Amino acid sequence: MTAAASTRIPGYVAGTWDIDPVHSDVSFTVRHMMVSKVRGRFGSFTGEIVTGANFTDSTVTATIDATSIDTNNEQRDGHIRSADFFDVENNPEWTFRSTGIRADGEDFVVDGELTLKGVTKPVSLALEVNGFGPDAWGGTRAGFTATTSINRSDFGVDISMPLDGGGVVVSEKVQITLEIQAVLRQA
Repeated sequence: MTAAASTRIPGYVAGTWDIDPVHSDVSFTVRHMMVSKVRGRFGSFTGEIVTGANFTDSTVTATIDATSIDTNNEQRDGHIRSADFFDVENNPEWTFRSTGIRADGEDFVVDGELTLKGVTKPVSLALEVNGFGPDAWGGTRAGFTATTSINRSDFGVDISMPLDGGGVVVSEKVQITLEIQAVLRQA
């Protein structure tokens, strides 16, 4: 993608941005009992986005507080925090670091490295650039939606909970959705 392609993003601004956790959401969906899906989110996370003159030269780093998981069920959250799943006592933070951004039609893909439970693996996130614009406080905001799927066993979350009639309690595939709003740092 050329710098001219960056201008196709309305209001595009190059700079350093901080993820606004109040207006952002880091969530996941996983199949449960082979019949439905359970959704969860993380309440605490931070991150920095650096948009380059050419959008594909941009970078992203983020940290998720794994202890902040919320599936709307305190007992389940406690189990997920345990060594059976996330082992948050020994792995309280997860990190993501981009290794590249590439065009994919009208949208983009962010390639990077996700470290979860002490295991680092490459992941690719489908990225939608939602827009850039002024906010009500004299600053500038940017919005992004990113999605990916991971296999939880690839990251050492390999608990096996088979069902009597076949299948498993929790699927291997985990869908991740990020709704990110970021604030441009003032000079």
